[in-house]
Parts: sequence; C-alpha cells; structure tokens
Amino acid sequence: MRIFDSICLGLALLASLPAWSQDGQRTTPAPAATDPIVSAPTSNDNGPDRMLTPPPVSGEAYPLWFTSEERANYLRGGVTFNTAYSDNVLGATSASPVSDMSYSVWPTISLDETTSRLHAALTYAPGFTFYQRTTAYNEADQNLSLDLGYRLSPHVTVSLRDSFQKSSNVFNQPDQGLAGAVSGSAQEANDSVVAPLADRLNNNGNAGITYQFSANAMIGASGTFTNLHYPDPAEVPGLYDAASRGASAFYSYRLAKQHYIGVTYQYQELLSYPALATNQTQTDGILVFYTYYPSPRFSFSLFGGPQYYSAGPQYTSASMSIVAAAQSWSPAGGASLNWQVQHSSVAVSYLHSVSGSGGLIGAVELDSANVSVRQRITRNLSALLAGAYANNGVLAVSALGGHSVSGSASLQRQVGEHVNLQAGYTRLHQSYSFIAANPDTNREWVSITYQFARPLGR
Repeated sequence: MRIFDSICLGLALLASLPAWSQDGQRTTPAPAATDPIVSAPTSNDNGPDRMLTPPPVSGEAYPLWFTSEERANYLRGGVTFNTAYSDNVLGATSASPVSDMSYSVWPTISLDETTSRLHAALTYAPGFTFYQRTTAYNEADQNLSLDLGYRLSPHVTVSLRDSFQKSSNVFNQPDQGLAGAVSGSAQEANDSVVAPLADRLNNNGNAGITYQFSANAMIGASGTFTNLHYPDPAEVPGLYDAASRGASAFYSYRLAKQHYIGVTYQYQELLSYPALATNQTQTDGILVFYTYYPSPRFSFSLFGGPQYYSAGPQYTSASMSIVAAAQSWSPAGGASLNWQVQHSSVAVSYLHSVSGSGGLIGAVELDSANVSVRQRITRNLSALLAGAYANNGVLAVSALGGHSVSGSASLQRQVGEHVNLQAGYTRLHQSYSFIAANPDTNREWVSITYQFARPLGR
C-alpha cells in the first residue's frame, strides 16, 4: 500500500463516521445486527427549504430497512453465531469443487448519535471463522464502518465516510456478503469481481461538502479513494491489487419541490498492480442528472454524459506483455430508484461507466445492475431478496474481462426483544477468461443473533 493511500486510510478512519437515518427516535425494536442497514439521501437541515443532495452525487447508498425501524441516539451491541455450507469454498484455486462447513462468530457494537447539527455513527464487528475440513483457512476478520455528517452553517454541510474490511472470505460478513447496499451514485467502487476464499484488505473512503447558496440552488464537491490488497497472490490467480482516487464537483437546481436537475464533473485515477508493474488510467466525465422525489420516501434518478479516458501502457499479464497507450471517448450513464414504506423497501440501480478494475488486470468498461427488496411478512418475520449482475470489459484487452451474477434470499425472524434468527441461500456465478476452474458457489447458512439497544442521553 502506497504512503499516500496509507495516510488517507488513517485520516479517514480517524475522522469519518455508516450513515444511518436521521429521522429521530422510534419505539419499535431495533433492526438485527446482521441487517444490511445503509443510509438514505438526507437534507442539509431539518427546515422545509433545505434541498436534498440527489443520489447521483450524494455518495450515499439507499436504505434497506423499514421506516418503522428507524432510530437514532442509541448504543447497540450484540453477537452473531453463524453456520454455513458451501459447495465450492476454494473457488478458482481448485480444479474440482471442495465443499465444507464453516462456523463463525461476530461480536458487534455500534454507536449512532444525532443532534441538531451532527449525525455520527460507528460500527465495529470483528469476526472469527472456523472450517470443518479446510482448517488452513480459519480466519479472523475485521469490519469497521464510520460516517460523519456535520452542518457547519444553515447552508453548508460536510460529510466523511469510510469502510474497512479484512477478510479471507467475501461471504463471511455480518450482512452475509453479496446482499449489500445499492447505490445511486454515478461514481462508485467496482466490487463485482469476487474471490470467494482469499485474504483481502478492502478500504473505501469519501469526503464531501455541499453549499446551498440560494433557495433552489446548491453546489458541492467530493473526493473518494479505494484500496484493494491481496496479501497472497497465489490465492487469487488472475486477480491483482488495485486502487483508485477521484474527485467531483456538481451544481444542482430545484425546479420544483419534487424535481431536481444538475450537472457534475468527475475525475478518476484508476490503478492496478500486475506483478511489479502499474497500470494507470485516468478519466474525465461531464454528466447531466435528473432526480424526481414524488414523496419523502421515493426517488428516481437518471444521469448521463460523455466520459474521456486516457490509459497509459498496459501490462496484460505477469509475463509483462505490453499494450500501447490509448485514449478514447465513451458514454457513461445510469439510473436508480428507491422506495420505502412501513413494511417494504426497494432499491434498484444500473450503471455504465469506465471504472476501477475490481482486481482485474486494468481499468474496465463496466455495466452493472443491482436490486434489493426487503418485505415484512408478519410483525416478526421479514424477507430479503438481492441480485447483482456485472460485465467487466478490460480496456486494454477486452478478452481478459468477463461477467458475474449473484443472488441471495433470506428470511429473518425476531424472537422477543433481543434474539433474531436468520436463514438464507446465496448463489454466485462468474465467467472470466483467466479462470480455468469452476468458480461457481452455492452457499446455505443459518444464524442466531443476540442484540441490545440502549438510548443515549436518557
């Protein structure tokens, strides 16, 4: 990890804090520690004249929990015990599938505090996983999420976010992996390439500021960085370390209470590290966006525009074959939708863009689609469905790319005030030219969570 990236990581972890809802306290039970809870787009103030920051430029993810579950100013904690069966724990590193049982435990603690000017949240969930047969892959995980939103003045708001994961299995996370958040952002990290069982360090950070300088106009700017590191390259044949840095600025205008239009400029530096080399690509894009808010709990967004990329000489393999530098224009665009009611939550997104490699040999032309649906069936029973598709075409050599498809389904039952039961199934299919073995994975799991919540300041 480069010195600059290490400094950014340290500052983000110290200064930033997962953006949860800021709608105040509720009296219903808190969501389970294993719920994939993420933030909704929020206004800069509680006043009626405050503009929202549209999803294409907010940098936030859509919420998956119900409006009746939202609470702030709480200390939450708990512990989750999980057992899972996978029919292919070794993924592409084995010529034939190897099945195994795993047993995991995740203590979790989170702090969520909201004042008139500040919203701060911190979640920490270390994990420990033990395998029945492939004991050499027993692991200790780290999951840390931080988010901070601070209103400097009635019209200026700053935000800092960071998430860090250390794991050897992408599925071994408190949210069971692959059923993750859906973002409406026009500039998001590419996490679509999955190495099921490999040591991995992953860090994503974002810092932004917005200024509403008139009743219906807002400007803003943000910076992002990502780092992906595989300590043992032998565990991930065909995949490599990667990093990205980006910056953006936007102008947003509120045509009416429900309609926002705007324009954003985005810059990215996309890096991948095959062997001892570095593949570098830079992009510049100008995107026009539109967001429609028919109600506080529903939004629909569109964005699109030209994107220019400049790729330096690209190393296409560990043998150091080189493809000449290239520059070109490419269209970028996408759409997203989010809908929340008392017993249902839906988030859908599509993105086409030049993006980070996600672990491939170089920057890619990415087409991705994500959907998550959460439904309350009875008072104590809810269901979650999630699916994702991604096609990654490596800019230097498209034949080195491929696609991935994943889907998850789970049921969650609340037992009393403190116990939550979950059971689910996940299917992962990947097809990449560099993978000779079968990387497909089917995984079934059950978990039990004990949780508590304590109000702050009361």
